[in-house]
Amino acid sequence: MTKSTPIKLTQFSHGGGCGCKIAPAILTEILANTPMRVIPPELLVGTETSDDAAVYQLNTEQAIVATTDFFTPIVDDPRDFGRIAAANALSDIYAMGGKPIFALAVVGMPLDKLPLDVIREILAGGEEICARAGIPIAGGHSIDVLEPIYGLVGLGIVHPQRVKRNSGALAGDLLILGKPLGIGILSAALKKGLLSSEGYAEMIAQTTKINTPGAALATLPGVHAMTDVTGFGLAGHLLEICRGSKLRAQLEFASLPLIPEAVKLVRDGIATGASTRNWSSYGHIVTMPAGSEEWQQKLLSDPQTSGGLLVACAPECESAVLAAFEHEGFKPAVIGRMEEGPADINVS
Repeated sequence: MTKSTPIKLTQFSHGGGCGCKIAPAILTEILANTPMRVIPPELLVGTETSDDAAVYQLNTEQAIVATTDFFTPIVDDPRDFGRIAAANALSDIYAMGGKPIFALAVVGMPLDKLPLDVIREILAGGEEICARAGIPIAGGHSIDVLEPIYGLVGLGIVHPQRVKRNSGALAGDLLILGKPLGIGILSAALKKGLLSSEGYAEMIAQTTKINTPGAALATLPGVHAMTDVTGFGLAGHLLEICRGSKLRAQLEFASLPLIPEAVKLVRDGIATGASTRNWSSYGHIVTMPAGSEEWQQKLLSDPQTSGGLLVACAPECESAVLAAFEHEGFKPAVIGRMEEGPADINVS
């Protein structure tokens, strides 16, 4: 938090970051009776598989990728909050294989509680991330609300034949994750005053790292499905791939990239309420290994804010996928594979 800004942003929010997302089971119930009534042929991706963004084809060479994402503060520092929210929003475009072209700001602030310089810092953080992505924030909308809210409407572009859905995985595909897990646990520890300065630095480094490899991954024919891991946790977003692809995922827990301090904290009982809500929604179709402990389940359902890209690719494409991540400074890990079977997850 800046020296001139003693206000703690998280005190205004009941939950922070992607941990604010409505639980998967409740969201499914809400959306069950709200089908799209008009589906033009140009709409390549809509709501049918809970994908990361909508995709609308303009011509044979171009399709628009459109998404929006916003949330309440996950950290107290206003600029960090803005940076995290912007990186998280743009991630959905990269997860579809697109490249951002511009963004619109979504701003809700309690004007009677937050000084204007705090709000300016939040917006500046978002602009900083968009500048790193090479795009402008070209407008937006703001309202006066009880809790601080910030995010973006993101617009991107992709070749229609390079759109990467979350529903195209094939049996035998490897699963590769681009960022380590544990952000939700770190955020829970932060709110309790239990996060170390090193843990906070790691949290900011991971959540403000833009998922730019997505655009390069879209050019690889062996990449069959892609999504980003956010509020539903690794298990929740992997299940979306399973359902859309009508396959089972075999997950190797020992291969998961994990933030070391998050592992220590979760083993000490620190976790978010959202991880419990997530597990209640889908834990019945995730098979844990014999002798597994609750902290392992908490990591699988831990809500990630601005989490990593999750890729399903042909085995012969493994080296190219890893290279695409590493070229952008990421440390990816092969965490499992897709198999024939019901749409569930088996953890070994």
